Amino acid sequence: MIDHYPLWAKDLAKKYLSRTVNQFILHGNVHDLTRIKDNPQKFRRLKSFLADEFFGARDIVIFYDRASGIYFRDEKTRTDFNRAVAGRDTLDGTDVAKKIPKDPVGVFSVLEQYFRSRLDQKKSIALVIDYAETIVPMNDAGNIGTEDRNALVYLMKWAQDPLFLSADFTTVLLTENLSDINKTLTQHPFTSDIFIPLPDETDRLEYLNSRDDIFENVSSVKKPVMAKLTAGLGYVKMESILSGAIENEEQITFESLNVIKKELIEAEAYGLLEFVQTDQTLDAVAGHDKVKEHLRSSVSALKAGRNDVLPMGYLVCGPVGTGKTFMVTCFAGEVGIPMVKLKNFRSQWQGVTEGNLEKILNLLKAMAPVAVMIDEADAYLGNRNASGDSGVSSRVFSQIANFMSDTDNRGRIIWFLMTARPDLMPVDLKRQGRAEEHIALFPPETDEERVELFRAMAKKTNLQLTEEHIPSRVINSKINYSGADMEAACTRAKFRAAANGEEKVTPEMLDQVFDDFLPPTYPEEIELQTLAAVSECTSKALLPKRFRTLAREDLLKKLDKLKKQTR
Repeated sequence: MIDHYPLWAKDLAKKYLSRTVNQFILHGNVHDLTRIKDNPQKFRRLKSFLADEFFGARDIVIFYDRASGIYFRDEKTRTDFNRAVAGRDTLDGTDVAKKIPKDPVGVFSVLEQYFRSRLDQKKSIALVIDYAETIVPMNDAGNIGTEDRNALVYLMKWAQDPLFLSADFTTVLLTENLSDINKTLTQHPFTSDIFIPLPDETDRLEYLNSRDDIFENVSSVKKPVMAKLTAGLGYVKMESILSGAIENEEQITFESLNVIKKELIEAEAYGLLEFVQTDQTLDAVAGHDKVKEHLRSSVSALKAGRNDVLPMGYLVCGPVGTGKTFMVTCFAGEVGIPMVKLKNFRSQWQGVTEGNLEKILNLLKAMAPVAVMIDEADAYLGNRNASGDSGVSSRVFSQIANFMSDTDNRGRIIWFLMTARPDLMPVDLKRQGRAEEHIALFPPETDEERVELFRAMAKKTNLQLTEEHIPSRVINSKINYSGADMEAACTRAKFRAAANGEEKVTPEMLDQVFDDFLPPTYPEEIELQTLAAVSECTSKALLPKRFRTLAREDLLKKLDKLKKQTR
């Protein structure tokens, strides 16, 4: 029978049969369906699977959560439990049977008495605790409340009590994020945690095959294609897509599926992931020819399935306004994989930050292949030595660093860390095996590059000219306009035309705007960002000519001097 179970259930069975552990924490995709191979009813809710399949031979299966209190697999167990509690009331002069408690400590006290009496009768027992993070939440040892502490003691006691260990007894705690559970329990030697992943492409296709009765009537997308496109979704979410199509009498199309998937995954991630939508490719990027050539090599490798030759991630650096975010977004459009942006997952509440991040990382793994964009990475990711927040920042840093270095994700999860100050980022994230390729972007340096950038910004801002014209300040100028500067100037020209009641901008008007436009100048900061990008770049071919022959020692001296001046 175990051969028909998913891998995580086989792992659970093997660990239990070893007779060294009787308490398990199931985490991850715990609120979804469970696929059972070669069973007429192939997909079951997790708790139903545990009660009727995995623990189907147990004499007693009991469930508990804070809201519902104690509930039972069958009426026989309920009757036996009520009889046992009533008998205890008669002996002790109590009236617990009239009102069974719902609070963890009260419930565990009643359950312990019941368990011990039935284990003495050689009964086999399973206890399933849902929403375990509300029973034994993550807390520092000094902040744990009395109720949480007592509930924790009960669970640890059951995990190592000789009577419970020697008997056919199992406690299963369910939670989405392992980091939401008290560390004392997760690290307890008699407790084992098992991760339940989101369904992979094969599982999703099996689910769609099981819904042949309705699929063909509601979807114009073929099942293998839909199975591929729904990466990151569980069975329940896929069911909601099919049900929604039936309810609204609408066909599922390629476009509507992408929209629904985006909404479902962003909701699943508590709004902490944002899909970056683009129709642009690297053709839309002005200049940076060597960088585009470099990235297109990665695109070719990805499309050829050569994940083994791809870097784990990219560090994209350069002065502000050089188009780092736009470049990365266009890369995702070129390769045709989804790109997501991490939003602020940090929280003021104890343990929530780590739980949010765990949820995000598990989703990313299920969504692969996917590109992940982190802007202002030097500030966003923190470092291993951060202090003043009870160690949250250092734990978050460790979670991200470990995930980024997992070689199973090579070519499947591509990281893009963007920053104007790569020198402020910890070496741990920039080293080989994490953000391996360091790409530097710089403002245009030649007239050809400036003209190309102007035309790109004119197109982006929908600047309409009465005739083709390049502002004289763009050519032979000592000003290094960034993309942001060019965009601002083009927008200002449109504003001036609108103020004059005109739709199009004349050459004279455009020249006047550029003559008047003064880009914000922070020469020392820009020079610092430029030299920091030069020092980080891992390919000499990607550097402007004036930096290729610059001695490393001279570069570092200038960089150090600028850092002191800008403090």
